[in-house]
Amino acid sequence: MRKQGPKLSTPTNGPAAVASPIESLIRDIASIPVLQEQEQLMANENFDADLVVIGAGPGGYVGAIRAAQLGAKVIVVEKEFLGGTCLNWGCIPSKALIASVEKLQSVKHADKLGIKVAGEVSYDFDAIVARKDKIVQTQRGGVGMLFKKNGIKHVEGFASFVDAHTIQVEKDGKKETIKAKNFVLAMGSSVIHIPVPGLEGGRENNVWTSDEAVNPTFVPKKMVILGGGAVGVEFGYVYNGLGAEVTIVEMQPHLLPIMDSDLGVELGKLLGRQGIKIKTDATIEKCERNGEGWKVTIKKGAEVEVLEVDVVLLGVGRKANTANMNLEKIGVQLHKRGVTLVDNTMRTHVPHIYAIGDITGEFQLAHVASAEGIVAVTNAITGSNKMMDYKAVPNCVYTSPEVSGVGLTQKEAEAKGYDVSIGKFNFRPLGKAMATTEQDGFVKVVVDKKYGEVLGVHMIGAHVTDMIHEAVVALKLEATVEYMVDTIHAHPTMSEAVLEAFEDAQGHAIHK
Repeated sequence: MRKQGPKLSTPTNGPAAVASPIESLIRDIASIPVLQEQEQLMANENFDADLVVIGAGPGGYVGAIRAAQLGAKVIVVEKEFLGGTCLNWGCIPSKALIASVEKLQSVKHADKLGIKVAGEVSYDFDAIVARKDKIVQTQRGGVGMLFKKNGIKHVEGFASFVDAHTIQVEKDGKKETIKAKNFVLAMGSSVIHIPVPGLEGGRENNVWTSDEAVNPTFVPKKMVILGGGAVGVEFGYVYNGLGAEVTIVEMQPHLLPIMDSDLGVELGKLLGRQGIKIKTDATIEKCERNGEGWKVTIKKGAEVEVLEVDVVLLGVGRKANTANMNLEKIGVQLHKRGVTLVDNTMRTHVPHIYAIGDITGEFQLAHVASAEGIVAVTNAITGSNKMMDYKAVPNCVYTSPEVSGVGLTQKEAEAKGYDVSIGKFNFRPLGKAMATTEQDGFVKVVVDKKYGEVLGVHMIGAHVTDMIHEAVVALKLEATVEYMVDTIHAHPTMSEAVLEAFEDAQGHAIHK
């Protein structure tokens, strides 16, 4: 609890002054003792907390901790698990599965580095899943520990608004009422079953979403994945690496349609080399039950192909978790993808209620939600008008090779009217890439010709989800290509490709 402020006092230097009647009255009022039970963070207000955060995903829990660091009394309401989708069903468990597959493939191909592995190389599926589960549980416990460390109260249950300052939390038939001065909506999103003619059922019928794919009970022999975005290609890599015959169906002309087209085209080639069948400019026309599996009709232009598979994985489609919360009743406006914001302060149309993360219907990225959470609670607790800056948001995909990008794609920059210079450099000739046998991929940079400003950087290759942050800082600081080429990059590293790409944009890459 925040204590009362310091009492007014007379100056300690200069000549003594006789207190006026008003000053005496002020002193008398200030000296009135306050009952302990009335001391609370929001004086003279009947609130249980300064801030209630609804949802404990990467936006909610990060925002809650920052609010506590700012001195606020914080309550977090979470209907299920701490960490939200990212920790429990998304980012973390999927990366654990990917890491196991990467190690498996490294051992299988260790002969490239002169390493001999005797006997058959295989995997323990139950051990892979158990390791993934342990990582999730450890991370989940870590969030709980951070809550305790920062004095944050965790309430389990589903929250709905009674009025603009009051929520009711229900769990197992029990209800609790909580009043707060401010709220942050951070409920996240959930997978949906997009309609495919003939395709019905869930896990029991071998129809998977990312939720089932990250908690598998078996490895299918054959599977088709609808959607060539991050979810589709990552799970395609995992199950192909574990021995499944995988086909990815994407409606757009290339994989990863929201990223630079060169990345999607290159990833399609490299995944194809690994044995994944890529069908772009294609759709699943219909599905028919085929015993325990499915007969899937794929249409690509005038061509029609029928596949018999064990599992259909729906790798597209999420909806904001806003239902049954009475949001519109209290004045929070909604659009078809989620909650409407007034501006980049993350405020809704109810000034003391903020919204962050997937429920805004914009960036469905954990790191964006975390940044939004910090902006929202800073504004709520300090009364400031801090704005989110979306200029330098990194986007990462964790296939092997990895993919990352930040800023404008070439197509976006040209559509905005920029006259651009493009620089590109392959990892293949780099000494570090040769030494580690990680020669696939490239770095591509998009630069404004007029002023030399860095507009976008896009990478595909080993470790590029770590390497991208040099580019993120460059965009954040509005760096020019001259700054980048004058920046010394260590040798031998994969990051030398970034330097060479910027040099190429100026027409003088040393090693190209």
